[in-house]
Amino acid sequence: MITRTAIFEGTFVLEGKARFFELVEEQLAPLWRQFPGSLGVRWYKIDQADDTAHPIVMIQQIDYPSRTVMEQALASPVRDQARAVTLEIMRFLDGTFYHYISEGGAR
Repeated sequence: MITRTAIFEGTFVLEGKARFFELVEEQLAPLWRQFPGSLGVRWYKIDQADDTAHPIVMIQQIDYPSRTVMEQALASPVRDQARAVTLEIMRFLDGTFYHYISEGGAR
C-alpha cells in the first residue's frame, strides 16, 4: 500500500481556523473521496504538539494500492479541482503544505 500524506504547516490568519476546516469538510473532503483508485481518505486536525514541534495544523492521507494507481489519481481532473480548492483555503493559513509518500502497512 502507498500513502500520500499532506502536511499543512503554519498559523491561522485571524479567525481563519473555522473557515479553513469548514471548507475542508464541505469542499475538499468530497473531492478527496473521488480520487480514482483511492482505498481510504483521512484528515486530522492537530490539537496538541510538543513545544519544539513545527506548527502543523492538519495532516491528510490518501491510501492507494500501488504507486501506479496513485500517479493516475494525481493526473486526474478531480485532483486539479482539489488543488484549486486547496490553494483557495490557504488564504486562511499563513504557511504552506507539502507531501510525503510512504509505503507499507500494519504488520
